[in-house]
Amino acid sequence: MYLMKDVTRDGNPVLRKVAQKVTFPISKKNKQLADDMMEYLINSQDAQLGQKYGLRAGVGLAAPQVGESVAMASVLIPNLDEPDKIDLQMTLINPVIISESVQVTALGEGEGCLSVDTEVPGYVPRHNKITIRYDDFDGVSQTMKLRGYPAIVCQHEIDHLNGHLFYDKINKKDPFTIDDKALIIE
Repeated sequence: MYLMKDVTRDGNPVLRKVAQKVTFPISKKNKQLADDMMEYLINSQDAQLGQKYGLRAGVGLAAPQVGESVAMASVLIPNLDEPDKIDLQMTLINPVIISESVQVTALGEGEGCLSVDTEVPGYVPRHNKITIRYDDFDGVSQTMKLRGYPAIVCQHEIDHLNGHLFYDKINKKDPFTIDDKALIIE
């Protein structure tokens, strides 16, 4: 089971590398990695387990965040209106964004990251709608359309696979500047 001590922190070069594509059939090591990343997310969102093990709650975890430079990320995204309901629970293998909306969105409270221990205030502009192409565990290519919060989370995780951190996207001169037509999710 991953604990916070296992999460790679900002400054480690693996977070700035482009992750290697996963090959198929998927190795036992990569299958275990996916299982362990999802287990962290499930445990971190459980208030009792999170407190017991000192876990910061997370909705996504990319392989580079646990020191593995492979193109895989797990997401466990609760519904913002009904926190007991899950909007998306899956592991994305070799994900790429193949289309995106012009509409910009951002979280009103900004973004956080398990690999970044300090708060970095500011809007992180994202696309409100995206289409992702990814591989499933059998190596079969799939596509998925996302919007709003799930789209933001998946863009954050895909950024990790490309060596980017959320604060790279914040306007350095004025962190709370964003397109006038942007949709701010509170």
